[in-house]
Amino acid sequence: MREILIVGGGYAGFCTAWGLEKRLRPGEARVTVVDPRPYMTYQPFLPEVVAGSVEARHAAVSLRRHLRRTRLVAGSVTEIRHSARTVTVRPESGPSLDLHYDVLVVTAGAVTRTFPIPGLSDQAYGLKHVEEAVAIRDRLLTSFDRAAGLPRGPERSKLLTVTVVGGGFSGVEGFGELLALATALLKQYPEIGADEPAFHLVEARDRILPEVTDRPGAWVVRSLEKRGARVHLNTQLVSAEDGRVRLSDGTEYDSGLLVWTAGNAANPIVHNHSDLPVDERGLLTVRADLRVTTDTEVVPDVWAAGDDASVPDLAAGRPGAHTVPNAQHAVRQGKRLAKNILASLRGRPAKDYVHRSLGVVATLGLGRGIFQYRGLVIKGFPAWLMHRGYHVLAIPSWERKTRVFAVWATALLYGRDIVSLASVQHPREAFVSRGEPRRGEEPAQPGDRLTA
Repeated sequence: MREILIVGGGYAGFCTAWGLEKRLRPGEARVTVVDPRPYMTYQPFLPEVVAGSVEARHAAVSLRRHLRRTRLVAGSVTEIRHSARTVTVRPESGPSLDLHYDVLVVTAGAVTRTFPIPGLSDQAYGLKHVEEAVAIRDRLLTSFDRAAGLPRGPERSKLLTVTVVGGGFSGVEGFGELLALATALLKQYPEIGADEPAFHLVEARDRILPEVTDRPGAWVVRSLEKRGARVHLNTQLVSAEDGRVRLSDGTEYDSGLLVWTAGNAANPIVHNHSDLPVDERGLLTVRADLRVTTDTEVVPDVWAAGDDASVPDLAAGRPGAHTVPNAQHAVRQGKRLAKNILASLRGRPAKDYVHRSLGVVATLGLGRGIFQYRGLVIKGFPAWLMHRGYHVLAIPSWERKTRVFAVWATALLYGRDIVSLASVQHPREAFVSRGEPRRGEEPAQPGDRLTA
């Protein structure tokens, strides 16, 4: 059998493996997926995980549950050597191993782009994984619990101040859901005044949501500001040391929660630790049929899709256009990739990836959203319903769709869950200390950042 090795189990990798499983004949090829996590994260649901509108586990799709005929290797790829048809993997435990392949599929995804800003690595949370979304939610809930027991003052103000850096879809949706959660929490915390929570959205460009046009983007800013938020445009984070936020526009304040969503960067495995061709951004260069290619020729038996690939956008109608890194493209590229690999194995020509956007839709908090398709713009509650409807249909497997929908239906009757489980970050604390502070240490505070 031919060995098909897929690097990365995200949207594109999962959908590629899933499609191959459904169509491969017995004995035709064996599929292996390498990923450090045993699940695929459906990232569009992470803002709703932050708000408690989606259960954390329901935003993750188990690889073993759905890829039953695929070999799964839990580990991180450290090097790709196509000259030797070998990938080096560092497993979760044990020594590194080399995996050999006949066909390579690179769907490693992108990583969060960061900058050497003082205090950023110590204070900030990302928003690309389920664990981060849960930690952000627990941090906010715990901050409300602690603030309710304090008198008004600097410490209480810091606990009730939230900063999100990045005005793309991830940042704006996460910000809107956090704002909606905090507003809902005020009903349960009579000790905290409606004027006390402070929310800051920081964006380096002169607008947010670059995927929508100027007027809808400006409407989103006005909508957030009417809800009490402050949006800083043309502004960068300068420092976050000890929770003290300093912005390039001169604003300075203490923030108890800092979330960083300022864009993606090329996966270092692709642009630093492989012999495959990449462009100036560090992304794999591919043809429209998703084959990896140099300027002059196709790299044999190597395919790529998703956020780590520079895929030509044939539907854009202009030369040099590339698909944007989002779930809408990654899922469809994975499906096309599975069909093209099968066609190649069976001696048939591969087809180009062409997808015309269905529009863009974003949630801005419970009951609020925005949708745009060309000149058509829908705002408010209808757009929010469209967001939920689209993503519950888009998440892979009917099992996950049913679970997500069940949580939404329950929330209609009983509201969102506001229990914080921040102590799960220190699961042995109660057992070890038995309620007593350890000698020479302050008692652990729920919501304190877990550090390695």
